[in-house]
Amino acid sequence: MQLSETSHLESMVNFGNIAIIGGTGFERLPPDMFGEDIVVETNFGDVHLMSVSNNYVEPYKLYFLSRHGSTHGLAPHQINYRANIAALQQLEVRFILATNAVGALRTAMQPGELVLMDDFIDYTRNRQVTMMGVEPGGEKWNHTDFSNPYSENLRTAIRNAAENVGLSLHTRCTYLCVDGPRFESPAEVRMFAAWGADVVGMTGLPEAIFAREAKIDYAAVGIITNLAAGLCSQPVSHEGVVDAMALQIPIVRELLLEACAVIRRQQGF
Repeated sequence: MQLSETSHLESMVNFGNIAIIGGTGFERLPPDMFGEDIVVETNFGDVHLMSVSNNYVEPYKLYFLSRHGSTHGLAPHQINYRANIAALQQLEVRFILATNAVGALRTAMQPGELVLMDDFIDYTRNRQVTMMGVEPGGEKWNHTDFSNPYSENLRTAIRNAAENVGLSLHTRCTYLCVDGPRFESPAEVRMFAAWGADVVGMTGLPEAIFAREAKIDYAAVGIITNLAAGLCSQPVSHEGVVDAMALQIPIVRELLLEACAVIRRQQGF
């Protein structure tokens, strides 16, 4: 049963800025949305992003951050995840809506379909693991709870947005993140599926972890671009992923912008 926006989003009572983090294929906003390029300096490095001014008024702001850069120049392992989240934290972002191109580990999920993450497995091995306790005199580290890995408030906003625009999506999905940039082997795909993962990607973590540490609500929509190795007869290629994303990006943009509208309404805008 679809529950109401109000019942699930009552905790969104104070206004807060929203950021959309675009992944592969989602490096730009629609041309009718004006975005001002800005640079935010953080202790982890400078971050380039856009401040969107189309139909957004103070004290509410919308930001867009292209995870791979505007020209897709950053490979998954080269992304400065800590700087990205630190920049959004400095901009007083309270909600992050992210996209990820993913490969399906199960044939029940097919290319072109959308998934809403509700759990994850972190299989990255060569990335920073925390934003905490890394600066002299800074915040001390602590253990962070991940009983609910993604914000249920934002997941509800996205589900409501999907209903509003007539989109269907898988609302239960376990995301497994690898370092990349290579694609997975058939044996790895079988292992990941046996572990309970539904899709695999390269950029959703540690991004979601750092957002939780920064006390920013975070939710991610996955766009299935391919069946993972061993589940299809054709090789997996980056070009194929980009082409598949190109077909879905207008739909995903509509979904996320409607989700922003859902959040705005709950904040009284």
